[in-house]
Parts: sequence; C-alpha cells; structure tokens
Amino acid sequence: MRKNKRLDTIDKKHLWHPFTQMREWERETPIIIETGKGNYLIDTYGKKYFDGTSSLWVNVHGHRKKEINDAIKKQVDKISHSTLLGLGNAPSIELAEKLVKIAPKGLTKVFYSDNGSTAVEIALKMAFQYWRQRQTLNSNSRTKFVAFTGAYHGDTFGSMSVGEIDVFVEKYKPLLFPTYKAYYPYCYRCPIDKKYPSCKIACIKKFEEILKKYHREIAACIIEPIVQGAAGMIVSPPGFLKEVRRLCTKYNILLIADEVATGFGRTGKLFACEHENVPPDFLCLAKGITGGYLPLAATLTTNKIYKAFLGKYEEFKTFFHGHTYTGNPLGCAAAIANLNIFKKERTIQKLKPKIVLLSGLLEGFKALPHVGDVRQKGLIVGIELVRNKRTKEPFQTEERVGYKVCVETRKHGLIIRPLGDTIVIMPPLSITKEDIKRIVGVVCRSIQTVTGGYLVD
Repeated sequence: MRKNKRLDTIDKKHLWHPFTQMREWERETPIIIETGKGNYLIDTYGKKYFDGTSSLWVNVHGHRKKEINDAIKKQVDKISHSTLLGLGNAPSIELAEKLVKIAPKGLTKVFYSDNGSTAVEIALKMAFQYWRQRQTLNSNSRTKFVAFTGAYHGDTFGSMSVGEIDVFVEKYKPLLFPTYKAYYPYCYRCPIDKKYPSCKIACIKKFEEILKKYHREIAACIIEPIVQGAAGMIVSPPGFLKEVRRLCTKYNILLIADEVATGFGRTGKLFACEHENVPPDFLCLAKGITGGYLPLAATLTTNKIYKAFLGKYEEFKTFFHGHTYTGNPLGCAAAIANLNIFKKERTIQKLKPKIVLLSGLLEGFKALPHVGDVRQKGLIVGIELVRNKRTKEPFQTEERVGYKVCVETRKHGLIIRPLGDTIVIMPPLSITKEDIKRIVGVVCRSIQTVTGGYLVD
C-alpha cells in the first residue's frame, strides 16, 4: 500500500503521460503495472489484468517470453549498442535478412529507426528524394503526397501531414505540408454521413480522379492496408487495397504501406498486404516487431528506390537521415527471437480457429441497443457505441461512454483502451480460446452496465 501511494505521488508530481488529459489524471487513482506474465499484466497490489490491447498493440507472444528474454540477455553479454553510421553489427544484419525473406515480394532493403512515426517519416523522405534524384521529365515536380480520410500515420510533422484525424493534427496545421486527401470507404457510416462516399467503387473513382489530375505532382500514396487503426478499426472492403495498388502503378506513383499496427499477425496474416497480394514500394514496420520488448522500427523498400540514392560522394545523393539507436543490437536481437517464435510455434497457422471463434462471439454485440457497428479483421476488433442505433447518432464527447466502459472492464480484470466511443480489443496472438470467451463476455457485460441508463429511441 505504502509503495503504491509513493509511486502514485511521484507519478503525478513528475510524469506527463501521452494522449492523457493530465488534469483528470491527477484526480485518479491509477493502476500501476509492476510485472507481467503471459497475457497478463500485474499491478503493484498483485492484481492480474488481461492485456486486452497488447500494451498498445505491441505484445505478440505474451510477456516474459523465455526465448526473447534469453536473446536479450545473451546480447547484453556481448554489446548493447553500436552505431550503424560507418559500422555494421551482427543482429541488425541478420534481422534485415529475415525481414526481407518474409516481406512482400520486391522489398529488399531495410532502413532501421525507433518507432512507427519515424518509419513513416523515412518512407516519405525517401519517396520525395527518390523523385528529386531520378533526373527524368517532371520528376522534380513530384513533391506532394496523397493519403486517405481518417488516416493516422504518427505524430511527427511529416506523419501528421499525411494524417487527418483532427484531434491529433488540427492544432499543428500551420506547421504541416499540404496533402491530397482521397476518400476511404467508411461504408458503415453512409446512411447518415454524406461526407463519405457510399461504397468502394465511389472511393476508387475519387482516388483515380486525384491521381489523373495531379499525378505529375505526387511522389507517393500512403495507406494503412486493410485496417485503419486510430480511426476506429475501420476495415476496408475486399479489393480496395488491390485497386489502390493498381492505380498507383498505372499513374507511376509510389505506394507506402503503413503496417505499424497491422503487421506481425494482427489481421490473421503476417502482413495485411498479403490479404490481397499487394507488393508496396515501402513497408513501414514497428510495434510488434520485437514482440513488445524494445523500441525498434524498419522501413523496407525496393532495389529500384535504393539505386536512386547511389552516386559519387560529391553528388550528395546520400539519404541524410538517421537515429542514434538505428539498428540497436538489443532491439534487433529481440526481433530475431520474435520472428523465430512465429516459425517455431506456427503462430499464424494457429490463429484461424481463434479468429473464427472471436467472429462468432462478436455477433452477440449486434443485438445490444447502443452498439452501432462491430468491425473485425483477424484479432483486431472495434465495437462502436452510439446513442441511437438507427441513425448512428453518437454520444456527446463529454459523456465519455467509451472510456467508462473501459474503466468498468478493469473491475473484471481486463485492460482495454477506447478510441473515442469505439471499444478496441487487440489481444496478444498468444491468447487462448478460453480467454477469448472470457474477455468478450467482460466487454459485453461492461457495455450493458454503462449504457443501460441511456434511453433508446
């Protein structure tokens, strides 16, 4: 008790938490995590909570996974960090080989960084510089990007520029560069929100109109393949990603696939692009790359892109970008162990029955009076709460219904986080069928408890 109170006091005195209104945080009694085991988090009082969001979408095989623990300890006994500026290190080389082997076809070069935002930033800069150095007709005019409505690609200025969610980017717009915005197919919203076209065909048509008119100005298109994460786990209709790839090829525009959230099995395949056999020109990876252990990211690209950066020293074609911990040996060792577990335990192959079970259980949410939509791809779930199910009228922001549901689940030993009033479930891939049943039940009961007092028209 005394230890927890001390940590709480220090936290509120010195820490500034991300995506958190600190005025409210200072009034709360927080859960302080001290240890973890398997799929569970354990607080300073010894209470266990199922890690229902994989510690912000990063944990893959569970906490304290022996193989990853051992790999990190073994690497510490050798060296913990050495720069990649003018030097190499064994783990970064071995990991690059493994990533190229499992990535979509054509991606042969790996550039490391620290997190998802930087992985995206690197892809944007590479795409921009690629066209500047092509020395072909109109290549110098390709200085713009095209992204999609509802996109979230990170919190650096470049990644925010290709994002759209106002709560994240509105305050910084004077500092951001302009981007062409294409419609993402938010089909479930169509009856009430005419801002979004009503189907995949309409979205693709609008996308091609942009490319046809501005393709000589556009360096690249960036997309979250199959699932838009921060927008509320929006699943694109079948064939949408494939059409985006086709049109990018048609108009000679590079395609950046931001798989920071969807990579490493979250959608049921190792990479979301695999669902439609789409090879991007850039693949941005982070989050699950080390199994939830250490900050590491990778931007993969093609030999075609790479060759545009080759030249004499005095030509300054070098990609002048880097991070102090680029290719950090500890992070790379953890990532290698993580990928070895995928193969050894046949993680992807074992996901299908879990996904089928989850899909069946989610059907029950559709009958709840304040559930407006249920979205799922693999082990990614978004349950959208609304005031009026018929019109999809949302709750007022200040009511914080999604937040209240997540607070309620904690009483039953489940940690999840909302995206506004969309309840997100994204468990570790190591979740068992029994745990799937249990956490779905907890979420269902918690929604009923919180929304039971609201009238239904």
